[in-house]
Amino acid sequence: MNKLLAFPTRLIGHGRIDMSRALEGAARLGYAARGLVYLGLGTIALLAAVDLTPQARGAKGVLETWAAWPLGTVLIGAVGCGLTAFALWRGIQAVFDADRHGTSMKAWAIRAGQAISGLVYGGLALSAFELLDAFEDLGEADETQDLRQTTATVLGAPHGDGLLILAGLVVIGFGVGNVAQGLAQDFGRRLACDKSLRRCVEPLAKVGYAARGLATLPVGLFLVSAGLEARASEARSWGQALQTVERQPFGGFVLGALAAGLIAFGLFGFVEARYRRISPPPELDLT
Repeated sequence: MNKLLAFPTRLIGHGRIDMSRALEGAARLGYAARGLVYLGLGTIALLAAVDLTPQARGAKGVLETWAAWPLGTVLIGAVGCGLTAFALWRGIQAVFDADRHGTSMKAWAIRAGQAISGLVYGGLALSAFELLDAFEDLGEADETQDLRQTTATVLGAPHGDGLLILAGLVVIGFGVGNVAQGLAQDFGRRLACDKSLRRCVEPLAKVGYAARGLATLPVGLFLVSAGLEARASEARSWGQALQTVERQPFGGFVLGALAAGLIAFGLFGFVEARYRRISPPPELDLT
């Protein structure tokens, strides 16, 4: 039976919560929620690339699109819960080294990335719950406005321009790291499934990670530009960065390729939800 659906029946035994299984279930739910978000991002970007929708959108824009669907609020609530679970799992990975990376410099860099990832997805989960609570427009215009307000606040702080440049470099580093993962990492080692299935799904991971990295690079470049020129208007949201890509020569083709990669990343999220090897740290086993 699917691990993602079966875990609640094994969660409680002898009147006590099996924390290890609870964390595994939360992680699997989180991977599925992340996959759904990227599937939405990629689909909207692909529609924009073929001029079937006005523009690519960021994650908050995807939530706003879902809100207009029948039962969209149910979907947003489920995704919000899943992203909250994923943020929790990312925190556990970072703090307790759940993936057993060790204590090398590379390991600490990976764990730092997991911590940042947890904060990002936690923030997106909060946006989902805010949308449910107020049913307000959290679309691309508000996403861009929020980013520029935050950028202006950072620029107004002591050494704000340097902090903004540093933030942009971190985002660029994240993008480059994702591209490197897509090119070099053996994603099959993460999966508890037979070799034939691994061979089928590994290309999804490789293409998906590379596309996510390439799509992230413009966001970092715009942040660096905002810091160098000390202008909040230079900052771009994720959706706006994709729109900028589309306006370049052959931009529609490039955006379409990135969109296909983001869809692949989303589909691999569902694969991870089912087959990823997940071993909660023994420190959290409260059975």
